Amino acid sequence: MTDKTSRVAIVTGASRGIGAAVAERLAGDGFTVVINYSASAGPAEALVREIEAKGGRALAAKTDVSDADAMRGMFDTAERAFGGVDVLVNNAGIMKLAKIADSDDALFDQQIAVNLKGSFNGMREAARRLRDGGRIVNFSTSVVGTKLETYSVYAATKAAVETMTAILSKELRGRNITVNAVAPGPVTTELFLNGKSPELVERMAKMNPMERLGTPEDIASVVAFLVGPDGGWINGQVLRANGGMV
Repeated sequence: MTDKTSRVAIVTGASRGIGAAVAERLAGDGFTVVINYSASAGPAEALVREIEAKGGRALAAKTDVSDADAMRGMFDTAERAFGGVDVLVNNAGIMKLAKIADSDDALFDQQIAVNLKGSFNGMREAARRLRDGGRIVNFSTSVVGTKLETYSVYAATKAAVETMTAILSKELRGRNITVNAVAPGPVTTELFLNGKSPELVERMAKMNPMERLGTPEDIASVVAFLVGPDGGWINGQVLRANGGMV
């Protein structure tokens, strides 16, 4: 990869939750960070100021990841501002839960657009434009393995991302670019907690032998490993960061 002081990472969906924790961790590790957001600029710009106050470099970029032209434009912005891109963390995603019989077309189409097409748009652009020696980290979910009820469409989008992860890792042969996926278990984010009763949250926390929910920082540490020097021999893999949940 390029010199540590000039490495540039794009993190999608980085204004809050896991994405914000990843952006903050990578900035602390010396990366210049492009903080992607889709709606409100406030949290993203606040995170930029926080990173800059600690001596790091960052910028906020509003982008609809499901729009290929917008994804291309975000890479353009990063290249103009910082000279190139070394890392893409495909974190942006939405989760809408329902049994298959109760799922409407909007629930299906929105998750396909953001979780699957958004990840594809990022992978395609990164495959064309990352500097040699770079890293791509996609986001899946441990529900691909646990197959919990009501998660079918969400998990299906992530299973597709896992398949593309493995294939892209082979397609980038010769460029020293690794492509991996992180598949978190339940994590204390708004995305996970929204709409769940305290009893359900407690029950899901007990599903792993660590008997707790993950934190955004737990997942950020996994991403930091994959994009850092110690993760260079990990390629085409799905890392299930879930405390041992089966």
